[in-house]
This record gives sequence, C-alpha cells and structure tokens, in this order.
Amino acid sequence: MSADLLYSDVEESLRGSVRSLLSARLTPESVMARYDGSDDHASLWKSLATDLGLAALLVPEDRGGAGASTREAAVIMEELGRRVAPVPYFSSAVLATIALVEADETDMLADLASGERTATLAVPLSSTANSLVLTVDAGSADQNGADQNSDIQFSDSLTGRVTSVADTVTADVFVVPAALAGGGMALYLVDRRAVTVDPVVSLDMTRPLGDLTFAAASGTRIAEGKPAAKAVESALRHGAALLASEQLGIAQWCLDTTLEYVKVRHQFGRPVGSYQALKHRLADLWLEVGTANAAARYAADCLAQGSDDTDVAVSVAQAYCSDVAVKAAEEAIQLHGGIGMTWEHPAHLYLKRAKADQIAMGTPDQHRAHLAGLLDLPAS
Repeated sequence: MSADLLYSDVEESLRGSVRSLLSARLTPESVMARYDGSDDHASLWKSLATDLGLAALLVPEDRGGAGASTREAAVIMEELGRRVAPVPYFSSAVLATIALVEADETDMLADLASGERTATLAVPLSSTANSLVLTVDAGSADQNGADQNSDIQFSDSLTGRVTSVADTVTADVFVVPAALAGGGMALYLVDRRAVTVDPVVSLDMTRPLGDLTFAAASGTRIAEGKPAAKAVESALRHGAALLASEQLGIAQWCLDTTLEYVKVRHQFGRPVGSYQALKHRLADLWLEVGTANAAARYAADCLAQGSDDTDVAVSVAQAYCSDVAVKAAEEAIQLHGGIGMTWEHPAHLYLKRAKADQIAMGTPDQHRAHLAGLLDLPAS
C-alpha cells in the first residue's frame, strides 16, 4: 500500500478544533509567563484532554478510547508545536499511553483516556528505542503476587534514579522500565507520592524536566520480559515519529510569521522582503519546511499502516525535522531584526523548544547512525 501524505477531511477538522481552542485560550504572553514561575495551563490541558478528547486519541476503541491512528496524533502535535503549548500531551497521551496499550494495561489506560490522570514514561527525554539504558532496579516480588498470565499483578520495590524525564511536574503516575534481578526488563506503574521528584532548570520551560529518585518505591508490575521491552520500544518509536510533527509545526510557524513580517517591515522605503538576499533565504527555508512536512507525514503514515519501512521513516523524519526546526527558529529571530531578539517577541520560545526537541528522542546524528545500520551503509 502506498503512503498517503495528504491530510484527510477528518484530520483537517481535528486541526481546526485544536487550533480554535488554542487560539482562544493560549497567548504568547501566557506561555512566556512560565519562565517567571507562572503555571496556569491546567485548565487548558483539561479542555484539550476531555472536551476535545485528545487524551483518548491513541487508545483503542475497545478500551474506551477514540481508536485513532498516529496520523491524527501527528496533526495534534503539529498544532501544539505551532503554539509551543505547555501541555503534557506528548508525555501522557503519546509516550505513556502507547506503553500502556502495548503492555495491555486497562485500568490506568482508562484513567488517562478520560483525562482524570496524567502519566509520563520514566526514561530520559533523550532516549531512543535502540539506546535505552535502564537505571532503575526491581527487587523481589511480593509473595502475594502471581505469574504474568494472572489478573493479579506483582508489587515490587524499585530503586534507582532517572534523569531528565519530561513533564514530571504534572504527572500523577510514572510508567517505569526497570531491570529485573534475574535479567531482563519489567514495566511498572508507580504513584507520584512514592517517588522523589527534583525539578530541573531546562532551556525549554514549556516542557519541564525532572529527575526521579526511587528509594524502595512500590511499583505495580504490568509487563515483563519481551512484552515489556516491546512496550517501551514502541512508545519511544511513536515518540520519535510524532516529535517530528511537532518540529514541523514549530518550523511552519516560524516560516509563516517571518514571511508576514518581511512583507510589512520597511527599510529605505521598501519592504525588507523585496531584497533578493532575504528572498533566497526564505525560499530555501520554504523548500526545507516542505520536505520536513513530507518526512513527518510519511513517518506518521508508516506507523499507522504498520509498514515495514517504519524504522527507516522514523529515523529519517527525526534526523531531518530536528535540524529544520532549529534553522527555521534561528532564521525567524534573525529576519525579525531587533524585535526578534527581545523577550517580548515569542520567537525565542520556538528556538528554545526547537533546540530542546533536537536532542529529544535521539539526536540527528544518532538517527543517522541508526539509519546506516538499517540500510547497511558502511562507516566512512
């Protein structure tokens, strides 16, 4: 089946709903207030999660969700990227949700889908599906537990530390991959109250990070062995693919805003956009953003179809879209001139998110190296 990179009517309708809500409820000034310690976006997330049903988007219908695919989720990520929205959609409705879906966990998944609770996958934000290192160890299971085929779940003791985890401030529950004493991996649900959370001052305060310390924390085992490893791998693969769509949204906003600005900003009696040097820079950026669109859409479509080309598509999208988002943000600041360098203009928010995203879910170089292995390309 060939890939379809066009947006369907359903996807465009979903985009319109999200864009309308964000336009009405989220201003650049309110986002910038995050850097001054203000955090008043809980009601915005509640509206996105429950009123629009975005928290349930990737949850199968037979588990109370919308049963949508990564194509629809990619549209959401584009719109959130366009607004640099400080909401935990990526951490809770993508990373944690996909891990729980793959682990066949139902109760917590229902809570996340309803918007009653939020969760995050307790791995460094820089993790990739093929480079995750486990830093949390699981102790012996409770004697009242049962085997993995039972409806009764293990309650184990977790010890260790995980750094730079996304959206720890808003998470009610952590989905924790841990190393078992006898070897292998298990996946746990850990209540926030059992974990010490140390906030980290990061470049992008709209997606806050935190370090998690587990000191004999009680965790409920929901998967182990190959199912646990598959759940985490799938979550990180989905995360990398959908992050590319967020990067596309960032780049598209920067391009659109800069184009509008150079049309109205005059210098020496002419719009600055009429100067050939700026035309060339913007034309190059337009081509790169268009290519990023194709790469991000292809990755989302491959995941939705279960294509054999998924791994290649995801790494291509991340390697390319990461750099395009940063370049678009840098060009936006430079071509806005003096106003682009100020705190009052929102361009700096996009540069910070783009730079933070560039090392999230794997750096471009990591994805290029992974691509070399997938395509059997020899090292130079």
